[in-house]
Amino acid sequence: MTIRTLPRALAIGTIALAGVALTACAPSTDHSGMSGMSGMSHGATAPGTGTTQGSANDADAMFATMMIDHHQQAIDMSDMLLAKTGVDARVTDLATRIKAAQAPEIATMRGWLADWGAPSAAPGSMGHGDGMMSETDMAALEAAPGGEAGKLFLQQMIVHHEGAVAMARTETADGQNPLALALAATVITAQAAEITEMKELLAQL
Repeated sequence: MTIRTLPRALAIGTIALAGVALTACAPSTDHSGMSGMSGMSHGATAPGTGTTQGSANDADAMFATMMIDHHQQAIDMSDMLLAKTGVDARVTDLATRIKAAQAPEIATMRGWLADWGAPSAAPGSMGHGDGMMSETDMAALEAAPGGEAGKLFLQQMIVHHEGAVAMARTETADGQNPLALALAATVITAQAAEITEMKELLAQL
């Protein structure tokens, strides 16, 4: 009897060890050590949305929420200028390009925030230090006649772009989402080039 039961015992032991090994190799569902925002999505987006990739942290969400408002004000400023007559064609061309670049980026960032489960509204802490224009600044641009408006637009947009570049550099240092980081790099490159262009234009007007 001993000879017959020994292989059975070994078989049971082998099955038990295999079960332990499989359990140890199984992916863990414990996300307690995951950094980032409470209630936010950390994984890749569901197939078909195409708006986000990888994980997102607080810096990514802050960058997107603040940059949406920042971009929107740049579009508002551009609309004010484009509604005027007598503006230098080079300035209106710049305003048109700013609108064309930043409107799609707003849509993209709103998609990210929806995927991440983050609020879509900025936290309300943006001020002139972020390059944002005050209500007085915006009123002055709206009231300015064509030629004067062109110069004022350039002066204001230089400050506005400088704020955007600073925000993008913060995202580059603190963010982790690859698409948000890529957009931040684009903002730095594109808007730094436009700052140079605007300073040159301003000197010529």
